[in-house]
Amino acid sequence: MADPSSYRPKPGQIPDSPGVYKFRDEHRRVIYVGKAKNLRQRLANYFQDLAGLHPRTRTMVTTAASVEWTVVSTEVEALQLEYSWIKEFDPRFNVKYRDDKSYPYLAVTLNEEFPRVQVMRGAKRKGVRYFGPYGHAWAIRETVDLMLRVFPVRTCSAGVFKNAERTGRPCLLGYIGKCSAPCVGRVTPEEHRDLAEDFCDFMAGRTGTYIRRLEKDMMQAAEEMEYERAARLRDDAEALKRAMEKSAVVLADATDADLIAVAEDELEAAVQIFHVRGGRVRGQRGWVTDKVEAVDTAGLVEHALQQLYGEESGDSVPKEVLVPALPEDPDAVSEWLAGRRGAQVSLRIPQRGDKKDLMGTVQRNAQQALGLHKTKRASDLTTRSRALEEIAEALGLGTAPLRVECFDISHLQGDDVVASMVVFEDGLARKSEYRRFQIKGFEGQDDVRSMHEVIGRRFRRYLQEKERTGEWEETPAPTGPVPAPAELAPGGPVPGQPAPGAVAPEAQDPALVREEPREDDGRPKRFAYPPQLVVVDGGRPQVAAAKRALDELGIDDIAVCGLAKRLEEVWLPDDDDPVVLPRSSEGLYLLQRIRDEAHRFAITYQRAKRAKRIRSSPLDDVPGLGETRKQALIKHFGSVKKLRQATIDEICGVPGIGRRTAESVAAAFAAAAPAAPAVNTATGEIIEEDDGGSRT
Repeated sequence: MADPSSYRPKPGQIPDSPGVYKFRDEHRRVIYVGKAKNLRQRLANYFQDLAGLHPRTRTMVTTAASVEWTVVSTEVEALQLEYSWIKEFDPRFNVKYRDDKSYPYLAVTLNEEFPRVQVMRGAKRKGVRYFGPYGHAWAIRETVDLMLRVFPVRTCSAGVFKNAERTGRPCLLGYIGKCSAPCVGRVTPEEHRDLAEDFCDFMAGRTGTYIRRLEKDMMQAAEEMEYERAARLRDDAEALKRAMEKSAVVLADATDADLIAVAEDELEAAVQIFHVRGGRVRGQRGWVTDKVEAVDTAGLVEHALQQLYGEESGDSVPKEVLVPALPEDPDAVSEWLAGRRGAQVSLRIPQRGDKKDLMGTVQRNAQQALGLHKTKRASDLTTRSRALEEIAEALGLGTAPLRVECFDISHLQGDDVVASMVVFEDGLARKSEYRRFQIKGFEGQDDVRSMHEVIGRRFRRYLQEKERTGEWEETPAPTGPVPAPAELAPGGPVPGQPAPGAVAPEAQDPALVREEPREDDGRPKRFAYPPQLVVVDGGRPQVAAAKRALDELGIDDIAVCGLAKRLEEVWLPDDDDPVVLPRSSEGLYLLQRIRDEAHRFAITYQRAKRAKRIRSSPLDDVPGLGETRKQALIKHFGSVKKLRQATIDEICGVPGIGRRTAESVAAAFAAAAPAAPAVNTATGEIIEEDDGGSRT
């Protein structure tokens, strides 16, 4: 525990300007980011008597070992920089909201020639119009099904669309009138885009225009005695009305607002957001967070606004944002929101009327969400604690293994041999810590030798991080070879005691060196934290290989076990008999989940490598030839086979391909050994190459 007075800056060193500050721990990791109108006054609050600080603030300043700051010109810049740093460094003492699920959106892909309506989750893409989020995907599909009567926009995938173009026959929706069938030319691209834009306008709240237009056309058709057309228009209008009824009117027409409510206790807080567009609730979402810093309701609201709108722009930021409490500097936050929207944004607390009543509804939802989360978490925490205790008891560990790493090897008959490392902390998957490896030490299939290599590489990186940050207390005697000090870092030896068994990362895994930042930038390091337990997917041979790798590095404080698939037996090093956990054991369930997750992660990587290898072609080795020009070549000649037979002058005829590039392409095909033709074993047919290197 550090004494804050040991790193307190002198009063004259701290400017009295707006800025953003970072607290770092002894390993230079950023643990807290904050902003202030006046840096001198704000930082002085952290260096008062510890007894007068909030317990969470006291924990933070005693964990920190240094503080630094960046001066900005305005409070808006400070707000933006604070958000960027929290996202970049992921500080442990900052409030971070987490979703308990991935919310689905209704998306219209306006970035395509023929826009498509579909359900989308995850990160938003450029050029796609989003509506929502919705609580359930089925709610989106019901709404879309009703609206396709009036706005028959394409909903099919790219594969179905291309197949319809090739065959000249539309899909079922095209036959029943719920798609305008642009795939077979029933409408032009311009007409189809107009349909998609009308669909977006209706979803954005401009509903009255379309319903009035349909009713007018219906009356006109009836007067002209076109009764069948009038009936269709009547049904279309009813379909739009039913789609509107799925989101009740809660505010005056044309009101665009987001309502944010917070429910909190001493330890946790829940945030609920209602998205109102055109006076109707178009989406709802919620977050839950641990209160790891001393923060009030206004601070929670500010953090929620940063997370909600930090990546948004344009109409995704509404005209009005209604909150239960204003942030510390509401003018700066309003200005920041206006910058994201490109127009004025009103940030205020509703005082009366329908908006206050709706805020009460949002608040009740937040209270229920917090209560449900605490009930689920209490149950989950009890189960996970029991599972970790059972594992510790079965394996003879002194304490429960709060961090468990599991390794698995995957290959296809000895080709594309890879390994995975998954991490579980406190019984929960920590996917940001997952890692994958290529086996480089040898060729062929040998799971035991592969496991030895992977464990050695992972923990060499751990020893390097430990040595670099100066955490060595004593030097254990390594049993394996120790490299020369000059191998530990490029440019010469590293000052201090070298890591036992450490080797140059460039010699072991160049891909990892590129991924791992060397400077002390405050980001979490990828191999810096040791587990209490290493689990390997396999039996006694794999466990022995993992243990041997740790012994060679002089590591004796990490437990190792293996979980064999056949009988779900747990193997320990140097034991002749396995540990058999009861089938109903929570500890066994947890080990199985960890093992299965490692297997899933490994086989996903192995399949991706195999697919990439199969799709490879001589064009991949041409320097300076990117994916766009590669596709242009294939499209121009029709297949790799025809491109291989083309002359240099013919290759130069492709737009964007110069003579030097054409010569490189021809040389690459000349150097590549002609592959034996692929044969369909069922029919004896020779399978021709017709695309960028793959066979069909």
